[in-house]
Amino acid sequence: VITDYDYVFSENGLVAHKDGKLIGTQSLKTYLGDDQLKEFINFTLHYIADLDIPIKRGTFIEFRSGMINVSPIGRNCSQEERDDFEKYDKAHNVRPKMVSVLREKFAHLNLTFSIGGQISFDVFPQGWDKTYCLRYLEEFKEIHFFGDKTYKGGNDHEIFESERTVGHTVTSPNDTV
Repeated sequence: VITDYDYVFSENGLVAHKDGKLIGTQSLKTYLGDDQLKEFINFTLHYIADLDIPIKRGTFIEFRSGMINVSPIGRNCSQEERDDFEKYDKAHNVRPKMVSVLREKFAHLNLTFSIGGQISFDVFPQGWDKTYCLRYLEEFKEIHFFGDKTYKGGNDHEIFESERTVGHTVTSPNDTV
């Protein structure tokens, strides 16, 4: 994929490629340090362990170079379990409640908590949202962004609302086309 497009941005644009070559990266480990990362991860794992939800499947925390992805059900769930958790979460607010607790507990770290997809949320330093990639696109006069979580608190909100983009809310890949 990296060589198929002029620009490829992953992890909110914190890992950026142009013409197949890495042009920028950020490190959450460097930003927070191991002690604060460990404190956050330990607290989050304890919270998930005490969480009373119908099922848990494993890989609850995925550490990426520029963010942490947290999944209360676990990323190892099947598609059917993923769909079921999405419905359960809408009814019981599992992720919003968890985000609220983490936001309060770790306010001193200036982190952003962004709910995305069906089963997880991303955690990253303030300013490291999807608008981060726009710094690599100064030459473009018009940038269209398509996303499903464009509401406040969703992982597409900041770039959807950016003055530099024309935002489009979509519900699926087919809706994007």
